[in-house]
Amino acid sequence: VIAGPGSGKTRVLTYRLAHLMMQGVRPHNILALTFTNKAAREMTERIGELVGPEVRKVWCGTFHSIFARILRVEAPRIGYPQNFSIYDADDSRSAIAQIIKEMDLNPKNYNPNTLRARISSAKANLITAAAYENNDDVREQDRENNMPETFTIYKRYVQRCLKAGAMDFDDLLLQLYRLLHENPDGVLEKYRTIFRFVLVDEFQDTNFLQYAIIRKLVVYPDSPRNICIVGDDAQSIYSFRGATIKNILDFQKDFPDTRVYKLEQNYRSTPHIVQAANDVITHN
Repeated sequence: VIAGPGSGKTRVLTYRLAHLMMQGVRPHNILALTFTNKAAREMTERIGELVGPEVRKVWCGTFHSIFARILRVEAPRIGYPQNFSIYDADDSRSAIAQIIKEMDLNPKNYNPNTLRARISSAKANLITAAAYENNDDVREQDRENNMPETFTIYKRYVQRCLKAGAMDFDDLLLQLYRLLHENPDGVLEKYRTIFRFVLVDEFQDTNFLQYAIIRKLVVYPDSPRNICIVGDDAQSIYSFRGATIKNILDFQKDFPDTRVYKLEQNYRSTPHIVQAANDVITHN
């Protein structure tokens, strides 16, 4: 579903979910992924008005909250405790700053915020610490930026998190991918069986890793391929945190039997605002 701002995206997703349940699909077989807790709450409330309390059994939430929920059950398979801690940005920054200090590196060259962003970007692109160390291109970029020891910091940061039984926000995605990849017959098969219908909101904001996880769950022999994405291919504002517009632009290549629906009426803005926006995006 290609939908611009104010065109009723949330309503479409809400009614699709309610329709599936009214057709007899079990709520726990539906996975609905959003980007904000607010959007997830709003969707759950609206569906609840249509189908009642059964909506509580739908797997509806943000990528991070749903994946954390799975990891709370399955984390021991990849060496983490079920009660792992979740590091916020300050925790990550503090751990990286401590590693820089221990390695006696020049703080002018090795800024904790910069390094945290670098590690976060690597994880979002499915580059583990080992892969980072063996990637000549990223290592060369680090040398050019006077940060040749970034790979060592990344490696030590991962070790420190594991030792502390902690994951950062990026790990909630990366470690889930690893869990599914390393346990194809157990965990992956289990969640493929559970998630028979997958819905993703704001698909233009997904990053490489998020789409890789979705593909793991949906693309396999005899898959029902019941996936519905909603997004705007003319709106991508989160590239700074790893989002790639390529995911929505290439979706039909990955799913050739896709049916495309366009929501082209804007219920939120006046005509001259819509016209101004359209004039701007003709240059995309």
